[in-house]
Amino acid sequence: MRFEQVWFRYARRADWTLHEVDATVEPGATVVILGRNGAGKSTLLQLAAGVLRPGRGAVRSRPGVVGWVPERFPADQPFTAGDYLRRMAEVRGAPESAVGHWIERLLLTEHAGTRLADLSKGTAQKVGLAQALLVPPGLLVLDEPWEGLDSVARTLIPDIVGEVTAAGGVVLVSDHRGEITALPGALHWTVAEGTLQVTTAPPAAPSPAALSPAGSGEEDEVIVEVAVRRSEADRAVVALRASGHRVLGVRG
Repeated sequence: MRFEQVWFRYARRADWTLHEVDATVEPGATVVILGRNGAGKSTLLQLAAGVLRPGRGAVRSRPGVVGWVPERFPADQPFTAGDYLRRMAEVRGAPESAVGHWIERLLLTEHAGTRLADLSKGTAQKVGLAQALLVPPGLLVLDEPWEGLDSVARTLIPDIVGEVTAAGGVVLVSDHRGEITALPGALHWTVAEGTLQVTTAPPAAPSPAALSPAGSGEEDEVIVEVAVRRSEADRAVVALRASGHRVLGVRG
């Protein structure tokens, strides 16, 4: 996907919010969008998703399937969480099994019958994330996806990002928490003064010693496989990481 000399402003006589944005994203890339509040991060993400159209220039080679999660999910709708996801699945041509999968994985089962307007911000955000993933996206756009999420849900997002990119998709995410930044191969784009600065080289991966629990060296490490119920897997990952352990992988 390419941004070719993209300019954007919200009104004809307004100042340009973004100008001369020129960048390319390769398949399988994770791009973290950085910048202060009001710098234009959300505008750039909406241009990437196709929600906004450039005033000048073009966004080319956008993948055919786009999943977009706005910073605040529009919960003022006359549906329960389950009904909303089922209707979105119909619109997007997703199977019913996809709805059940994401309801279970994002721990939404007990909220499926709750009206969207009655959900907490964090739970509504999980519904927004689920709708973006009903069909495997070629482009996943996440605008501050952690807002309001509990610790269990937050740990799922890096795993989901990794799954999308492993399948050849592209992920663009604004992340002021720094939870995606350390992913292997993550690139940084910084929005400042209406322009985009691209860091082409990924940040250096931390050494195994740096990832080890405090006070232990690599020579002291052992690998322990832990089996848990599928429904408890995400909580187990959170608990293990909180205790200082490295989680090398999760398999079904």
